[in-house]
Amino acid sequence: MARDGSLLTDAQWLRIERLLPHPERSSKGGRPPIDNRACFEGILWVLRSGARWKDLPHGYPSPTTCWRRLRDWEEQGVWERAWVALIHALDERGELNWMEVFADGTFAPAKKGATPWVRPNVARVQSLWWWRSARVFLSECTWQARPRTRSRCSKPRSTRPRS
Repeated sequence: MARDGSLLTDAQWLRIERLLPHPERSSKGGRPPIDNRACFEGILWVLRSGARWKDLPHGYPSPTTCWRRLRDWEEQGVWERAWVALIHALDERGELNWMEVFADGTFAPAKKGATPWVRPNVARVQSLWWWRSARVFLSECTWQARPRTRSRCSKPRSTRPRS
């Protein structure tokens, strides 16, 4: 984390900035486009915190702007290239611990009163950026799974019911 409270250092941003297309002003007029760095950091804040887009703090661009920029970058293949560049920058500085990572933070809310075998009406699908981010993680991961260890307890578990 940079000293000014941003999520990226200037060196990290220089590595990523060249990969992102400059947002162009609409031919219809309107407001000038929001800076790429502000949007990128807003996206990182949401990914890092796990919060909803609408919970993005006021110091960042609007949640809709950040979400649209992420969607556009993902469709253009820009997000994956920027994500790889950021991971390489962090890894070069030794700031990634490949032995301790989280590959999936998704959850499914329980339906009130629904039986376990009932399927929801609409199947939820992971968004494309999630799958590409997971693929980058897996391609960069060099750790090996630990071998299973035996229980420290020397007594075998009883199969007899407790009274």
